[in-house]
Amino acid sequence: MTAHKVPNNIITKLISLYVRLRYGKLHWDVRYYYRDTYYCQFVQLKYIFKDYFSKKKYKVISFDGEFAPELEFVIPFAYWHYKNGTLLRTEGAKFTKEMYFFSPDHQEVYNVRTNEGNYNYETPRILYSHNYDMKKWEQVPFKAHFKNDIFVYDKPVLVVANRYNTEWDGPPISFFSIDMLKFIFDKLGAHYQIIYNRPRPEQITSDTSEVNDLNEYDFIKKEYPSVVLMEDLYRENAIKATSFNHFQMCVYANADKFLSIHGGTAALASCFEGENIILSKQGPEHHFGCFQTLFPKLSGAIIHHAKNDEEVKAYINDFYTPNKA
Repeated sequence: MTAHKVPNNIITKLISLYVRLRYGKLHWDVRYYYRDTYYCQFVQLKYIFKDYFSKKKYKVISFDGEFAPELEFVIPFAYWHYKNGTLLRTEGAKFTKEMYFFSPDHQEVYNVRTNEGNYNYETPRILYSHNYDMKKWEQVPFKAHFKNDIFVYDKPVLVVANRYNTEWDGPPISFFSIDMLKFIFDKLGAHYQIIYNRPRPEQITSDTSEVNDLNEYDFIKKEYPSVVLMEDLYRENAIKATSFNHFQMCVYANADKFLSIHGGTAALASCFEGENIILSKQGPEHHFGCFQTLFPKLSGAIIHHAKNDEEVKAYINDFYTPNKA
């Protein structure tokens, strides 16, 4: 991911100078996020009167960036404005209507998600930050809103949310391999109703990464028939969801345990309380401690960040195996 240029004006030059003086020892590939944080804070200053004194519905929030920052920053920002009485309208990509369930008027105006769209300086934060003490940010009650009586099983639900996508213009890095899936299913299958989820490209709005094929679906059906595939549930669509995004949220709302992967996959799983083991082998999130600061904010979920498969196994043994939980 390349650095994105903020507007070239005296304010951004002063902010850039301050960041260089204070954080000059850091590599540029993380340092510009510090600049972006300060610039986002500066932009919000122009809305003080409208947000805190006028209190009229005026705010239009529009976002065409990636799935993770939308969950982490944009929707909580929109929800704050909704609670504040200042939200007029929201705009997003295809399949996002139910994600903004509280919006008085949500329009799906973007067909694709873009990297450029991530850099929306009208939000209190963008992407990664050294400071997640955000004033115009409100935890969204996804679990309470989407909880239902349909996806209920004899055993507690565990969602394994996998992905196998290109990362940083290269091959997949963080994902649950078939060997790792075997460990998960063998270890936890007797204790949980496992629901496996790895969306197909046609089920989600495309962004900057390419979805590759892990060839695990037939393997799971043959070797682990008790594992429920999310795509099979969606084919039945007993809850009459309007999109795969909507459907995922209905299933996730009934789960209290998650295993997920770096990116939007982990962000979504972290929005539904409970407990989430996240496999993330690399990324700016490590430098900024996002899994220890931002991700628990999303719903109050307990987050365990694993940097490799062995740490995933250790967390499963320590926290998901019932006799050790």
